[in-house]
Amino acid sequence: MTTSAITTSPASVEPIFNTKPRGLWSTAFHRLFHRRSAIIGMIILGCLIFIAVFAPFLATHDPVQSQIGIVDVQKRAAPCIRLFGCPADQPEFFFGTDGNVRDLYSRVLYGARLSLMVGILSVGFAIVIGAFIGAVSAYVGGYTDNLLMGLMDILLAFPSLILAIAIVTVLGPGLINTLLAIGIVSIPVYARIMRSSVLSIKQQDYVLAGQSIGSSSRRILLQNILPNALTPLVVQGTLGIAVAILDAAALSFLGLGAQPPTPEWGSMIGQERNQVFTAPHLIVFPGIALILTVLGFNLLGDGLRDALDVRQRS
Repeated sequence: MTTSAITTSPASVEPIFNTKPRGLWSTAFHRLFHRRSAIIGMIILGCLIFIAVFAPFLATHDPVQSQIGIVDVQKRAAPCIRLFGCPADQPEFFFGTDGNVRDLYSRVLYGARLSLMVGILSVGFAIVIGAFIGAVSAYVGGYTDNLLMGLMDILLAFPSLILAIAIVTVLGPGLINTLLAIGIVSIPVYARIMRSSVLSIKQQDYVLAGQSIGSSSRRILLQNILPNALTPLVVQGTLGIAVAILDAAALSFLGLGAQPPTPEWGSMIGQERNQVFTAPHLIVFPGIALILTVLGFNLLGDGLRDALDVRQRS
């Protein structure tokens, strides 16, 4: 009876031991691109960003300039694309014109810029302020924690949109005041999330080890706690952009946000709301743009939440 020696080639063993474990963020990105909903969200947002960046090249008319000289006697032109059989004697407007004879297609394109700016800037402002308040509150504790969280509870007691309307009413209508109002009403959400994360992380062994060797509180908070507490903020921030865009559209719909003739989707819907039966395209096109934008951020946020969930990591 003969036995054959089983030999293992060093080349086949070496990759096993040289394989480096993936970190949280690399694993999250790997998992993110395997989520169908996240991929759809990224495609939608990629198209939105492309439109926002290249709006001057994609637009066919000035978004704030009336086209009454082109439309002549017509008060409002219907959607017309020459490629799909538009009459030769009718001016070509892809989405038609609004009540002030402005090209709706160009206004929808430029509205993407405004919506992205409102969502990103307002949420970024809320994350920075809220994360600072939540981190200080959780790490210091005691009277400071009670005071800061008491203020956050007062803000959370009001419906966010009602509070935003009240703030804009006091500050005055306008885009900048809309950004501030949406950012202010969003601060308590991110402060609460950061506080919860810091409370759980500051009990970890590496934080206790840093305290035992005499590291300063500032260094522990900035280098050990905050980087590990940002994960839930990233997810909530992505979802929060969608909420901020909706709130900005609601304020503009009420006449408190972006002022005419600024091309903003909520303002466009608000100005033409009485034409919903006679000229529904004036409501449908900015409405679809708003729905797709919010859907894209929601799908991406859901994908990020699943990708960053450590309980689902293999």
